[in-house]
Amino acid sequence: MNKDHRLLLEEIIDTSYNLLIRKLAHGGLKARNESAFQLEFGHILKTIGQLYEFRIEDKFNLEFETYLTLNQKSIKSRSFKARVDLLLTYQDDLHSAQAAIELKFFKKENHRKPNNRYDVFKDISNLEMYKKQGIDLCYFILATDHAHYCSQEKYSPDTADFDFRDQSHYSKGKVLQYKTQKPYGDDIILEQDYSFHWDKIIDLNFLKIKV
Repeated sequence: MNKDHRLLLEEIIDTSYNLLIRKLAHGGLKARNESAFQLEFGHILKTIGQLYEFRIEDKFNLEFETYLTLNQKSIKSRSFKARVDLLLTYQDDLHSAQAAIELKFFKKENHRKPNNRYDVFKDISNLEMYKKQGIDLCYFILATDHAHYCSQEKYSPDTADFDFRDQSHYSKGKVLQYKTQKPYGDDIILEQDYSFHWDKIIDLNFLKIKV
């Protein structure tokens, strides 16, 4: 990995994210579900990434739904394989940098709120594993039209651990537990500290976490 390649790839992702959230919020793009959200973001990333091919030897590549082999079992797939929503590579003849992005798109009409919150931390757990496998940059990105995820006053004690509301924090090593009689999933423990800061544009809310 070359530091310049990593910085350029980070710039591509940040620029693409800023374009994506503004176009979605202002109606320049339509995404009615997670698949459409992934496709629209992938299209912007590919367009911007190719603009960063400054020399003949510079190459940007984007893969959808590609698999990575892990050194430990993923809490998400319960296997040693993980399917990454977006895998980006920026390279030349000598150096390369890679980025993995996991995406979520939550609609207000979807009533899986506690389970959705658990799934966010499950994705972050996977992204931490990707970094161990040598992926240089790892991001989690969420879009929603439901304020429940970013500004709800409080959550049920049974699922309150899964909290990424605006200005909240997670301290590494804290056990996140689903405390219902029949838990939705296993306990989750993350290896890094996280602070959650949302972008709100008109009636949409966006969260970008760098792992």
